[in-house]
Amino acid sequence: MNTAVLTRACLVAAGAALLVGGLTACGSDKAGEKADGKPAAKTETPADAVKASYVKTMAAKFATYEMTITPSSGKADQLTGTKGWYPSSTGIDAKDDDGGSQVMLGDVVYTHSDKPLEGKSWMKMNLNKDGKPHFRFNDDPADYLAVLLGQKKVALVGTEQIDGGQARHFKGNLTQADLIAADESTQVMEAANRQYLHEALKEYLTLDVDLWIGKDGYPVRVDSAQGTKDGTTKVSAKFSGYGTTAPVTAPPADQVADFDDVMKGIDGKLKGVGDTLKGADQTLKDAGLGGLGGS
Repeated sequence: MNTAVLTRACLVAAGAALLVGGLTACGSDKAGEKADGKPAAKTETPADAVKASYVKTMAAKFATYEMTITPSSGKADQLTGTKGWYPSSTGIDAKDDDGGSQVMLGDVVYTHSDKPLEGKSWMKMNLNKDGKPHFRFNDDPADYLAVLLGQKKVALVGTEQIDGGQARHFKGNLTQADLIAADESTQVMEAANRQYLHEALKEYLTLDVDLWIGKDGYPVRVDSAQGTKDGTTKVSAKFSGYGTTAPVTAPPADQVADFDDVMKGIDGKLKGVGDTLKGADQTLKDAGLGGLGGS
């Protein structure tokens, strides 16, 4: 083969290689596309993971919990039961040493006693005395996810084993300014729930949260340190049973005594006793016996 033919053959081969390379490059150079022309999968950020878990958890409504609460005094309290959210509710299982389970629905607390009062085994107390709701952080999984919504400080620590299953560990160290801005940028929550959360967090100076999300997308564990002017309370909780846990409900009305009514009755009885004692005292005095206080 002469030199001219060889040169042309080399040029054709080189041109073909460039054409193939160019076509291949066209299939992969576009931002966000794979070589097959399909959109590349978006890498999930910690904010995305928290948002997805919040939406899923919000729909579940209830979960069981095992919780250890350690106030600044250092005396830990261990609780088990059921947590509910939107509206907030808590069921606390009875302990062996006191026998009294509790149910909290909003601002109303029901306490069970093994010693019935006037034939009723539950005592009802309304914490809302002034007609205004008492805002409180419920330590439920939806609350913990909510404080992390829209927070730029949330980071993925890694993947760890929690109770035999893999879970992603997220961490956020939040200031008071961060807390009262939760979900403001994301607007995932319903407006009323967001406002309630902000009110509940006003007394918090800091909130450090370690949260583990399981493979099913639900939080399986939360460790927190809640700083207020009174000190730091540590809470460690495990959650399970999403979507299958029975709701927290009030006890039957015919088994409930109202605390305010009971106290009014006691006050009435004490007043009656006082009137009786006054009468007896006067009778003794009239009889010249010096009254109940003696001569």
